[in-house]
Amino acid sequence: MAGGGGVLVLVFLLLGVGGPLLLYWLVRAEHENREVMDRDAAERAARRDTDDRDRR
Repeated sequence: MAGGGGVLVLVFLLLGVGGPLLLYWLVRAEHENREVMDRDAAERAARRDTDDRDRR
């Protein structure tokens, strides 16, 4: 029975430490692929998502 408890503690530690590290790695990987633009380009991109017909 003591071996089963040790395995449970090991799994808990792996998930408790490995989970946040995996999440951190995924967020950092997403950050590297972002597109950098100036304010004017960002405004044009944001306006491209809207429909002018809705403003009337």
